[in-house]
Amino acid sequence: MTDYIVALSTCLEKEADAIATTLVESRKCACVNIIRGVTSIYRWKGKTESETESILLMKSVSGKEQELLEELCKLHSYEVPEFIILPIRWGSKDYLQWITESTTTSA
Repeated sequence: MTDYIVALSTCLEKEADAIATTLVESRKCACVNIIRGVTSIYRWKGKTESETESILLMKSVSGKEQELLEELCKLHSYEVPEFIILPIRWGSKDYLQWITESTTTSA
């Protein structure tokens, strides 16, 4: 049985479409949802910062975590991009099968 994941990241709003498109086209993810207009307040290099960002919700299969992270880091402008993995504990059989098919290199 394949295990499935949702990876989370944030990015500048102007980068979101390009990152999402590349991750889907390279089959690192089946789908990337972009949630725009999120205000993030965080500590960076000793200062409290604020930025308007987009959240990327990336659906994929277990086993692709490292290559997904590597590709994200190539595309991302941040020195340390957020990258958090959440397991998908359950989902519809058809949807999970679609994730598998969408992240498998076609013949």
